[in-house]
Amino acid sequence: MANSGDSVLEMYLYETNTLLEQLDNIMLAAEQADTLSQDDVNEIFRIMHTLKGSAAMMEYEPLMTIAHRIEDLFYLIRENTMDIVPEQDRPKLFDLLFRSIDYFRDEIGKIEKGEPLSTNIDRFVETINMFIDKIKNDGQVAGSSGEAPSADQAAAQGCRTATVENAPAGYPFALRVFLDEGCGMENLRAFMIVSDVRDSGTQFLYQPEDLESNTARSPEIAENGFTMYFAAENERKAAIPLISDLGFVKTYQEIDAAPAPEAQRDEKQEPAPEATGQTEPQKAAPAAGAEATSGKGSGHQIKQSLISVNLSKLDQLMAVVGEIVITETMVTASPDLRGIEDAKLDNFYKSARQLRKLTDELQDISMSLRMVPVSGTFQKMRRIVRDMGQKLGRKAQLSIIGEDTEIDKTIVDAISDPIMHIVRNSMDHGIEPDEQMRIDAGKNPVGEITLSAQNTGSEVIIKIEDDGMGVDCDAVLRKALRQGLASPDVEYNQREIMNFLMMPGFSTNQEVTEFSGRGVGMDVVKKNVETVGGVVTMTSEKGKGSCTTLKIPLTTAIMDGMEVRVGESIFTIPIQNIRQSFKVTEKDIIHDAMQGEIINKMEEFYPVVRLYNVYGIEPQSTSINDGILVWVESSESSCCLFVDELLGKQQVVIKPLPSYLNNFKIKDAGIAGCTILGDGNISLILDVTNLMDFISGSAGY
Repeated sequence: MANSGDSVLEMYLYETNTLLEQLDNIMLAAEQADTLSQDDVNEIFRIMHTLKGSAAMMEYEPLMTIAHRIEDLFYLIRENTMDIVPEQDRPKLFDLLFRSIDYFRDEIGKIEKGEPLSTNIDRFVETINMFIDKIKNDGQVAGSSGEAPSADQAAAQGCRTATVENAPAGYPFALRVFLDEGCGMENLRAFMIVSDVRDSGTQFLYQPEDLESNTARSPEIAENGFTMYFAAENERKAAIPLISDLGFVKTYQEIDAAPAPEAQRDEKQEPAPEATGQTEPQKAAPAAGAEATSGKGSGHQIKQSLISVNLSKLDQLMAVVGEIVITETMVTASPDLRGIEDAKLDNFYKSARQLRKLTDELQDISMSLRMVPVSGTFQKMRRIVRDMGQKLGRKAQLSIIGEDTEIDKTIVDAISDPIMHIVRNSMDHGIEPDEQMRIDAGKNPVGEITLSAQNTGSEVIIKIEDDGMGVDCDAVLRKALRQGLASPDVEYNQREIMNFLMMPGFSTNQEVTEFSGRGVGMDVVKKNVETVGGVVTMTSEKGKGSCTTLKIPLTTAIMDGMEVRVGESIFTIPIQNIRQSFKVTEKDIIHDAMQGEIINKMEEFYPVVRLYNVYGIEPQSTSINDGILVWVESSESSCCLFVDELLGKQQVVIKPLPSYLNNFKIKDAGIAGCTILGDGNISLILDVTNLMDFISGSAGY
């Protein structure tokens, strides 16, 4: 049951978060149009109705109360159209809805963290009630209570008594329960009802019997309800209050095995509409999946084309696929095959090629399961721009390009906060504080922030651009000099000055505001992006605007790498960090005053780093003529790594290092993980960003 409870909670959280995103998008579009269409009103009413029922099922009373009152508000609007809300009050309505969304998100966040819900909602409920009263009075709604019918009222109005011929032996008193239309997760809600009645100590039977485990029952229950069978009438009567108190119950129907004369007279006078066309309740429930054999069942199966899967299961799948890829390579490159004539291995090589094709397809499919569009993250930024625009008194709009671009789910989660911070920076630092400044500069009075994503094949490039004031490089340099980050004797170019913005504790704000000035900024963005193997670059033109670019790998599970050999050791360098590889001679190397080595490439000078010195490896040769240089870069830093030999490009499965190695700060030394080669040997994967930081902080490099 513990696993069942966790499953129900996960479904509740997933459903609620999805509904809140829908609600957010509806309200953002409505605010721009300055009104809600009738379809929007109906959709909001449906969403609030579902949120209320879900919260009631999970026994989250504060959430249920807020959702119920917002539902009452939109019941009133739905019955009287948006004309009931005066134009001057519509911004208040929008603010009330946005506040409700924020309230639900905050409380859902507490549930996810295992924290208790806030119970102090009286003031919020009072605010909603005051708005309901205001529009009722202003709109002069006659005879309207402004409230949707409660579950108790609906049950009382909808209760009918019918008959049943073949009830289970010893359980002649049946109760058919119907749920609210569109409440969602009908099979689990029905099972919650069954559990509540069972907890009261009553013994009974119910159909369908697989409510808890078979989600395919939901359409059937939504249409026909479900049935509970009791041994005594008083037990059925005792169960009715427990059922009718639940917010997602629409009505119930009492069904007797032997109808009393009075019941027959009542039925003649007023037939039960619910009984018409219903499946006979006394019949046993069909086996799981039996619906698919009927025309009606087939229709329901089409709706089940999408399922949600726990991310940990996808992680396990990727781990198994990775092992298959490694094992396939080990089999086809087995040392036991050496010395055997190729002619004798024709069948083996043919099967090996087919196996490689299948493993590649399996790898691609398993990776695609983890890929999700960035649209969810991008759309959330609309709310950030809207809220900050109101608080700062600035008008700005967000344009989104390439929102269907897909990235690994874990990477999307990791870059959500960095993107949000950059968008906030664009609003706080970029967009001019008043419209007149933009007009004087020949710009549109409404600022524009553009959020774009582009898939280049090996990585995704995300850009956050604004047409605001741009960065004052002189001010940044002065601040860097005051903080001791820059040297007064060095002349810095614009790229180097922009890099100061990504240093820890750096902020150009003179005072702390709600959004900035605390010294926690682009350095955190840079760190989070680099954690998933990405890089951050910033460009700006004063008076024209700024652009922050994130280069993100598609996935952190499998990558393309270049295998290189240094002595007897093999390293893997991510392809995305490699610009070029080339041979040089001693005469191409420049020696500086500190005995360091530098090479001129494309009119720029880059340090030469001998990997065998960095990691204390016995090299095959120390002569620059015998090895090869690999030109690597990360963010705005570049260097040339001297290695003995290039072994070739290979797609590798990234294996994390054992946790105890963290005590030796091996990641800080530029080692991101490892991979298993076809011959069973281990190759260490280089983290170019950390490697450059390690080199720059080590004496002699």
